[in-house]
Order: sequence, then structure tokens, then C-alpha cells
Amino acid sequence: MRAANRGQPETQRLNEAIASADEIINGYMRGRYAVPLSPTPGLIRGISVDITVFKLYERRFVTEIPESIQRRYDNAIRQLREIRSGTISLDIDIPAADTGYYAGNKTSSDREFSKAVLNGL
Repeated sequence: MRAANRGQPETQRLNEAIASADEIINGYMRGRYAVPLSPTPGLIRGISVDITVFKLYERRFVTEIPESIQRRYDNAIRQLREIRSGTISLDIDIPAADTGYYAGNKTSSDREFSKAVLNGL
């Protein structure tokens, strides 16, 4: 992860891994909390680090991912599932955004298949 072996981190790759971790976390949190979470709870920061490190290893095709990194990633995903299900609480007051409602512009006269036709099937 060093740029031209000069001791400088490749910030683009690091930023891509962080963005990927953020997307995964937001995907799990969406519907339970308003995302992105702000301020970010400490538990989520730790999960983000574990996912980011995994993503950095994952992009290296010649190296197997160390078992400890894989285990930390699997644990991070398990924690995200438990947060989503409510088993783990973040102790924050960030309710999910109102998802709204669906409104249609169709009436019963617009139907191609009436109830009578559907009952006859």
C-alpha cells in the first residue's frame, strides 16, 4: 500500500476501501437509522476499520487474507446484522428517515385485469 516504494500510502486505494466499508455499513443501517450516521458511534468506527482492512487485503490477488483479518471481517458483518435486527443497540437517537408512501395514479377503470377476470383464472 505504498506509492512507488517511497513510504507514502496510496491514499486513493485507502479512500476506496473506506468508501466500500461505508457503503456496506450504510446498507445494513438503512431502514433502522438515518444514514450516514452522524456522529459515528465508536462501535461503528471499529466495524469500519475491520471492513476497510479486509477490503485492502481483498484487492491483493496474490496474497491470501490472514485468518485473523477474515475473522474480524466476519465478526463485523455479524455485528452489523445484530444492530440491524435490534439485538445490539447503538444507544443513539437517530431514527430511520421517513420512507414515505407509495401513491398511484391508477383507478379501478384503468385495470387491464378486473377482479372478475382474475377470479376466473
